[in-house]
Amino acid sequence: MAQTDTKKIFFENLSGAGKAIAVLTSGGDAQGMNAAVRAVVRMGLYVGAKVYFIREGYQGMVDGGENITEATWESVSSMLQVGGTVIGSARCQDFRTPEGRLKAALNLVKLGITNLCVIGGDGSLTGANLFREEWSGLLAQLVAQGSIEQQSVQTYSALHIVGMVGSIDNDFCGTDMTIGTDSALHRIIEVVDAIMTTAQSHQRTFVLEVMGRHCGYLALVSALACGADWVLIPEMPPEDGWEEKMCQKLSATRSRGTRLNIIIVAEGAIDRHGKPITSSIVKDLVVKCLGFDTRVTILGHVQRGGTPSAFDRILASRMGVEAVLALLETTANTPACVVSLCGNQSVRLPLMECVKMTQEVQKAMDEKKFEDAVKFRGRSFENNLKTYKLLAHRKPESELPTSNFNVAVLNVGAPAAGMNAAVRSAVRVGISEGHKMFAVSDGFEGFYNGQIKEIKWSDVGGWTGQGGSLLGTKRTLPAKHAEKIAEQMRTHNINALLVIGGFEAFLSLLELLTARGKYDEFCVPMIMVPATVSNNIPGSDLSIGADTALNAITTTCDRIKQSASGTKRRVFIIETMGGYCGYLATVAGLAAGADAAYIYEEPFDIRDLQANVEHLTEKMKTSIQRGLVLRNENSNENYTTDFIYQLYSEEGKGVFDCRKNVLGHMQQGGAPSPFDRNFGTKISAKAMQWVTKKLVETFRQGRVFANTEDSCCLLGMRRRALVFQPVVQLKGETDFVHRIPKEQWWLKLRPLMKILAKYKTSYDVSDSGQLEHVVHNRPKDSDASVAM
Repeated sequence: MAQTDTKKIFFENLSGAGKAIAVLTSGGDAQGMNAAVRAVVRMGLYVGAKVYFIREGYQGMVDGGENITEATWESVSSMLQVGGTVIGSARCQDFRTPEGRLKAALNLVKLGITNLCVIGGDGSLTGANLFREEWSGLLAQLVAQGSIEQQSVQTYSALHIVGMVGSIDNDFCGTDMTIGTDSALHRIIEVVDAIMTTAQSHQRTFVLEVMGRHCGYLALVSALACGADWVLIPEMPPEDGWEEKMCQKLSATRSRGTRLNIIIVAEGAIDRHGKPITSSIVKDLVVKCLGFDTRVTILGHVQRGGTPSAFDRILASRMGVEAVLALLETTANTPACVVSLCGNQSVRLPLMECVKMTQEVQKAMDEKKFEDAVKFRGRSFENNLKTYKLLAHRKPESELPTSNFNVAVLNVGAPAAGMNAAVRSAVRVGISEGHKMFAVSDGFEGFYNGQIKEIKWSDVGGWTGQGGSLLGTKRTLPAKHAEKIAEQMRTHNINALLVIGGFEAFLSLLELLTARGKYDEFCVPMIMVPATVSNNIPGSDLSIGADTALNAITTTCDRIKQSASGTKRRVFIIETMGGYCGYLATVAGLAAGADAAYIYEEPFDIRDLQANVEHLTEKMKTSIQRGLVLRNENSNENYTTDFIYQLYSEEGKGVFDCRKNVLGHMQQGGAPSPFDRNFGTKISAKAMQWVTKKLVETFRQGRVFANTEDSCCLLGMRRRALVFQPVVQLKGETDFVHRIPKEQWWLKLRPLMKILAKYKTSYDVSDSGQLEHVVHNRPKDSDASVAM
């Protein structure tokens, strides 16, 4: 499908007329599969195609009959928040045989299906590609048998395949995150957080076994997210003699006053000789060598279950829409592809290139080339492993470099979940680089009052899972107190600043940059890490805390919608935070299946409100029983939440009734999500490494002197990478009145939300994925493997 000059494809021109698309889920189930199925069905219907469910995976395709049914708009209602796969999945031996694939081909041709959207792991996708390659031969056999007419061979000459990877293990190379991985991490971290309280009470050691027969992603990232003492994964077995080293590490941790130890073991963990390392082996070792009270918890299929996270719903919805676009654009010569997200950008990758790379990982492991196995997993996996080693294993004092630099870290602005993980990471990386780290309490207010003290490695133990800001945070800006702050910097000999916070942190760095002309104390490297639930920082697509807030909103919306179950038709009006930034309302709307989301960035008037009411009224006359409308708190000063509630109540009389909820500060509270813990940890570690580099560069004649623009930066995620940007250069990208960036990437998600809510709207395909090739270590900085 060629892009038009305007790069906008309108409803009338996005034509799938005459095409039939079938969607199936295969192999192991994963949370978020239903969101992908829903998106494929609704986008397929939007473009005018017929869409079919294939139930029970490839087995349903082979058996045919009632297993292949036409999907309607209503048939995918209320499935967004459901875990697993409602159309079923099965491992199918019949499809592995030529006879089984011949039956499957006949069942598809009977219904005119030549476009397949397969959601599964590498085995399922490899099977789909084989089916595609055999397609013409299978049709010839069917003609020879007399099962189909010769005309059908011309009509259905090519089978088009697009894959989406659904696997909690995140073991498919070429993609940053697979559907289900984030939700599985949520399950693991929920258990770890619960276990930590009981372990602390009894001074116990817990050994947790998580899934990952051939891939250690879940074990590694959950270890990073909870600050585990030790982790064992198949890609990087421990060196010989690991048993003694692990016991020394556990003993050293206890000697510093810690009351518990956490060890995470991937189910496929092995030693350097290929011998399995099980959770029971680890437990027996700890009991024998240290005598610690030790328990084993095997999480098992708990990791596959439960409600999908906000991240998985958004990932799956975006990928489902992208899959339909890929099918519309495909030709007979287009290779089968998988759709995914890299950073927050859609990508399409040749399916077999990804499969080959995935197989290379296993081959490297079999040949005991473990460093190669880690590299083949991708840069994100490699970064996770490096960061974990850096933060979990403290070097002896004698091995630490001595820099004689003092670095201060502080939180500025409103609290955001994940701030503490970022502080922990900064402190430990700073100490590893030889710096003396200082913590400033209560932001710049605490700074000018002298609330500054040295912070040690063990002081930040257990911080990753804590919500809010343990350092304390205030919105106070530094300009009015510049003299006192300069005095404190002089007193404590502060050589660099790391500021973790929201829009106030950005303004603070601009003020300190200006103050350099008057106070030499501010001529030091300064860097900001974005942390705010509003996600309104210029220079970064994502902020620490936004994912936790999204999950809080999405979970609440699920519960609110469920409260109307079995009652008459009802519409809920929900107000979200965000200031003037509509990120939370829009992206939570996509994750929760909202019918509308009102935001400041997209002006609306009474006619739009009336159109939305009429649209909901029309939907309510069918089988849809519940409606959901989100409103950003500052979307419009006149069309308030109360006004919209009263309007909907009045106009919907006789069809639906209304309820309203203002979510308030619950969006800022709670334990940080796995994503926010890891994003905060990794971005902060990278920021501290930049600080070290700048300190070395700017140290002249016995002092640090940094007064260039590039010595005062913001570290943000831009599309696919983490980027250092001088704050002064971001001024032109900022709307200071409304405290938002002038351009925001997530606005491109709004048409997608409207399409999935059954609106006829334009859809911008200029940012849709283009076919790329898989390369070793394709840029994947951050778990900015993330696409929100």
